Formats: sequence, C-alpha cells, structure tokens
Amino acid sequence: MAHISENRDALLARVKRIAGQIAAVERAIAGDADCTEVLHVVAAVRGAVNGLLDEVIVDHLEAHVAAPGLSEEERHKGAEDLATVIRRYTK
Repeated sequence: MAHISENRDALLARVKRIAGQIAAVERAIAGDADCTEVLHVVAAVRGAVNGLLDEVIVDHLEAHVAAPGLSEEERHKGAEDLATVIRRYTK
C-alpha cells in the first residue's frame, strides 16, 4: 500500500516503541512487580496499539474510501475492508 510506505518510518518507530513496552510487561511479570504496576504497563501497551490502529485506519480511510477519483467499486471495497477490521477489533 502506497500510503503505508509513505509513513513507513513513523509506523515502524511506533511498532518499535510498542515492542519496548511489551518487553517492559515481560520484565515486570518476571520481576514479580506489583500487580498495579503490571496493569499500568499493560494499559500503556493497549493505548499504544490503539494509537497505531487509529493511524492505520485513518490512512486507509483517506486512501481507499475518501480519496478523490476512486470508483464506486473501489470505495465499496475500501469501506468493506475497514468494516471487517472494525468488527474484528470490537469482538
């Protein structure tokens, strides 16, 4: 996807930060951290993943649903793909 490659560096930086947060969860659990601390770290991971998901969803929406010049078929396919992801996410 062209819109993903345009933001590749920023998206990869976010993924690397999320990987670091996941490692922090592992360290907290392995180090017998207080459950409150583990909850905070896990909540931070969830927030970071949600932020990444939001960014990719908006990029998809702009490129595959709202972009000028798309055919009705392309818009429908883009909206359908987005609906599938949203349904999967909200389960």
